[in-house]
Amino acid sequence: MDTSKLKAFAISARNTLIRQVEDQAALLGISRQHTEPAIMQGDVAMVMGKPYPRNVGEQHQKLVDRIRQQSFDYVIEAVAYGWFNRFVALRFMELHGYLEHGLRVLSHPDPSEQHPQILKDAEHAHFPGLDIDDVISLKLAGDQDDTLYRKLLLAQCNDLHAAMPFLFERIDNENELLLPANLLHSDSVIRRLIDEIPEEDWQQVEVIGWLYQFYIAEKKAEVIGKVVKSEDIPAATQLFTPNWIVKYMAQNSLGREWMMANPQSLLKDKMEYYIDSVAEENLTDERLEPESISVLDPACGSGHILVEAYDLLKAMYQERGHRTRDIPQMILKNNLFGLEIDERAAQLSAFALMMKARADDRRIFGRGIQPHIYTIRDTKGFDCPSLAREMLRVASRPLLADDDLFPDTLKQPALTMANTRISADDMILLLKLFDDGQTFGSMIRIPDHLKSKLGEIHRLTLSALQSGDLTVMNAAKIVLPIVRQAMLLASEYHVVIANPPYMGGKGMNPKLKQFAKDSYPDSKSDLFAMFIERNLDLTLQQGAVAMITMQSWMFLSSFEKLRTKILDTHTILSMAHLGARGFDSIGGEVVSTTAFAIKKEHNPNYKGAYLRLVDGRSESEKSAMFKEAIQ
Repeated sequence: MDTSKLKAFAISARNTLIRQVEDQAALLGISRQHTEPAIMQGDVAMVMGKPYPRNVGEQHQKLVDRIRQQSFDYVIEAVAYGWFNRFVALRFMELHGYLEHGLRVLSHPDPSEQHPQILKDAEHAHFPGLDIDDVISLKLAGDQDDTLYRKLLLAQCNDLHAAMPFLFERIDNENELLLPANLLHSDSVIRRLIDEIPEEDWQQVEVIGWLYQFYIAEKKAEVIGKVVKSEDIPAATQLFTPNWIVKYMAQNSLGREWMMANPQSLLKDKMEYYIDSVAEENLTDERLEPESISVLDPACGSGHILVEAYDLLKAMYQERGHRTRDIPQMILKNNLFGLEIDERAAQLSAFALMMKARADDRRIFGRGIQPHIYTIRDTKGFDCPSLAREMLRVASRPLLADDDLFPDTLKQPALTMANTRISADDMILLLKLFDDGQTFGSMIRIPDHLKSKLGEIHRLTLSALQSGDLTVMNAAKIVLPIVRQAMLLASEYHVVIANPPYMGGKGMNPKLKQFAKDSYPDSKSDLFAMFIERNLDLTLQQGAVAMITMQSWMFLSSFEKLRTKILDTHTILSMAHLGARGFDSIGGEVVSTTAFAIKKEHNPNYKGAYLRLVDGRSESEKSAMFKEAIQ
């Protein structure tokens, strides 16, 4: 894969999409400096003296409200980013034959054809809500291709909503208004996506992660080295992990847990970066079944680590005799969990897992199963007392059973609101914990006294959603994502794997710096070190953590307490000291790293495997040195 082509396209596409989305807003009288109102007149909305259908006026108002809440630049960039993700997803799906109608939406299988196949065969593309007579009329007109293609593209996105609502949300809102124009032109982002990235580069879902990293590359360059605002933390800290390092981490944590519990397993033969250590009998776990294994990536980015974990879990299920087509839904339901502060990255992570599942189960889209990937949300600005009051207004209704979304057992016997232990103070405390959710992310800890009540709060919220009281139901829709992210952060996992954000104190904004000082005094010097500490919190006593981080925690006095804690209370299983040049996408000596696996329980007699790879001058050299060393 030629990543230079991916980088050139993604950077250019971002700038083009932002400009085009901004142009669409300007056509509706919305700019950085000024906003024209939409004046409703019956079924017509007048915008800048031009008549539109009433629904356009309603979308216009939603857009204006969103800009007032979030800022013009933030909304424009978010919408552009959303369309980029959808175009990338559609391209991957059409090349793999995952669209049910069998037509390509962005391109044509015949390279000589300039227009997408779905436009050429529009009468055969049947989508709910799309008037086929209108389609045929537009096609016969001969000069309405742009209008017809826009309708078909929106219909395709809406059709995928049921299977992947996290990425293809219903596009009947302000996002529809801001869909760029001239999508059929030879210089459109869609056309360039087809022309500039070879089809063979789309064979592996890994391409999604590379495009994500390169899309935010310019934003990263703008903010790196400065005090980073909360909304810029993802751009400043995201870094796509080299594939061999992901394999090392997954194989020596998740793979190792399986081997310790199943020493006769043939999985070892499939793990090229697995370190077959001596004296393993001292750390042998009880027998594991695949269904019981939980894996978390607490800063999952575009999902590269979870995709690798999927492949290992699939092999485990196969060893137990499960049918290949049944395995994807079991993995998505039972095993993989991800958290992320960047909503668009979380969308791509969930999409990548769905594509892995679709490769094994052609009916996965219709099974109603969603990946457990969640964007950690802020609650700043919420009226917490009012939300708590509404949630507790569902009197004497049976609480719904838990839907088994979460890896630990935060479950109690069936309760009713008449005997629930939940108080308004509990609800308010839960909501206030996430005032700065998109700044602190997975580093937020759930207090023990609240942790024990989360199962009840979750069931209460599910019941409120079905109460029939619109006010209560609206409150529950707001509260449910907060409850679910809290439950993931309150759980413990067999394995936690991460390439966490790297950011020293100089880059932290005042709020983040104070949080680090108060909550992580032993690791406050850098976000990656705080994540080492937090990931060990999130792991079961018999579980393992695998990470790649900056190497500085191994040497600097500012991390002495963290080192002492790891050596005195945990067990380092292995470490690959990479030093500089571990990431080909970063030149020179910019990032010096180390990858490692840690067992949470302490075994002072265990001798870990340590590999010094600092002399390697590229990803491939370090990978080759690693393989040679473990022979």
